[in-house]
Amino acid sequence: MNRFFKDLHKYKNYTIYASKSDLKSEVAGSYLNWLWWILDPICFMLIYTLIFGVIFKAAELYFPIFIFIGLTMWNFFNRLMLSSIKIVKNNKAIVSKVYLPKHILLIEKMGVEAFKMGISFLIVIIMMIFYRVPVTWNVLCLVPILITFFVISFGFSTFLLHFGVFVQDLRNVVQIGLRLVFYMTGIFYNLETRIPAPYSDYLEKLNPVAFLMTSMRKALLYQETVDWLWLGIWFVVGILICMLGIHTIYKNENSYVKVI
Repeated sequence: MNRFFKDLHKYKNYTIYASKSDLKSEVAGSYLNWLWWILDPICFMLIYTLIFGVIFKAAELYFPIFIFIGLTMWNFFNRLMLSSIKIVKNNKAIVSKVYLPKHILLIEKMGVEAFKMGISFLIVIIMMIFYRVPVTWNVLCLVPILITFFVISFGFSTFLLHFGVFVQDLRNVVQIGLRLVFYMTGIFYNLETRIPAPYSDYLEKLNPVAFLMTSMRKALLYQETVDWLWLGIWFVVGILICMLGIHTIYKNENSYVKVI
């Protein structure tokens, strides 16, 4: 791990510059430019609110914000997982000419998606003010929840980066798996009320994305504290996954250029 942190420090300027370049190129040629980062999650939130809040009459309090928090966290996770599969091949021009620790590519992509998530959470704050959501000290739980969320996401993405170099059809398989996880995570419904016990506990606790998403909603919307035991468990699990994934990348990254 010492090598990992040294590389983080050594390539931090590259990471920041590459993240900014990706953000600029993403909206280049678009009439609305960066406004799409706001309009995209809002439009999906309105669609899901209409379908599940009006047509299916979802009873969750502050349902539009409930949906928006779920979409914000899911979009970060989903985009990072899918992009990590082809991230080495998509950066072939760089990695084939100069040495660059491959996990730096992931961190750069995380920076891009974290910036978009930050914009979405600003919208969440505005919506909480509009709906007059009571605020307690539990909102501070947002910080450890996000840290755990980033650790878990980075850990999974390291393995997708590695296997994505060697397995051509991995993206198709992962897309199917993510679609299943999407419906099992409770993005547009409450796992605790819609799924009978004890299955709701299994779906929530054993699915880190569902657990962290539910915890975020409880902290921001419902003035509830997080389950610190399970938050700690998933943080430790995430660290272990990260360590194993980073070790796998360092061990095999010299062979990536030969394959791509």
